[in-house]
Order: sequence, then C-alpha cells, then structure tokens
Amino acid sequence: MTHYSWQKELKDIYDAATLRFRDGIRDPEQCFSSDEKTALATIGLKPINVFDYIEDYVDRGEPDWETFVLIAAARRDYFLHEQNGEWSQAELDSSKLPSKTEAVEGIEWLPRITQKAECFLGGGLCSDIMYGCGGDRSFLKAHRIHPADFLRMIWAARGDQRKVLEFVKHHAA
Repeated sequence: MTHYSWQKELKDIYDAATLRFRDGIRDPEQCFSSDEKTALATIGLKPINVFDYIEDYVDRGEPDWETFVLIAAARRDYFLHEQNGEWSQAELDSSKLPSKTEAVEGIEWLPRITQKAECFLGGGLCSDIMYGCGGDRSFLKAHRIHPADFLRMIWAARGDQRKVLEFVKHHAA
C-alpha cells in the first residue's frame, strides 16, 4: 500500500471482503485475494485482523469502519515505526491470556484487554483471539475509552501497567 493513501486502499479491501462475507465466504483466508493479503501485510495486518471486524460489523452492527480504520492505523504506525516493518515471530498462546474475571484494583478485564492490546500492536495476536471483541468493547464503553485510544495508550505506556491503570481510572471517572 502507498503511504499517502493506505486508508483508501484498506477501505477497498475491507469493502470487497465485506461483500464476500455477506455472500457466504466465512473463512478469513478465502475472504481475501493474495494481492489483498500482500497489501495488508505491508501495514502489519493479517487477514484475520480485518475479517474479525467485518464479521462483528455484519453480525452485530459494530464496530464501524471508522473505528476499525483508527485501530488499523495504530497497528500500522506501531508496525512501521516500532517494528520497522518487520513481523514479530512470537504469537500469543490464547490459554496464557488472563481470565475474563481477573482484575487489577477491582477492574475486571483490564489484565486481559491489556495483554490483547499489547499482542495486537506487536502483531502477535493468535487467530482465535480478537482485540476489539464484544467483551473488549463492553469494557471500553464502560470506561469511556475508544479502542484506538487504548491501543495508543498501551504503546505509550511501554509496559508500565501503572500508567495503563491510571489512564483507565481517569477516563472512567
């Protein structure tokens, strides 16, 4: 994808895959052409990263395109500027994720969404886990945080869990 118009190219890919999804193609690998997969890789996205958002949007009405593109922009920026366009070799084992009820200072889901966000930013989120799933969206809505803003905070915190906790508390107040 070109740096200047990557978001337009991503929109074309997203729209084409949405049509395929609505036509019954429910396999993330089959929902994208090889050229589309190559283009996605240049901005740090795997087909599943786009497919999950399309699936939730078609089936549940959210997240919308605007939310998705902001999330994709955070991943793209991290991929290009922190990872220098190089893919991470590590992939999260979903069994290692904190439980949905695990809490930090009484805030359930925070350890889970924090690890998911870190893995998504780094490109290491496994295909059976989605950053921005229904549970994540519920958590973020309850704490009045946009999913892309949470990703950018995770990036800025650079592993400092105290900064993440303060960010969440500040927005929820």
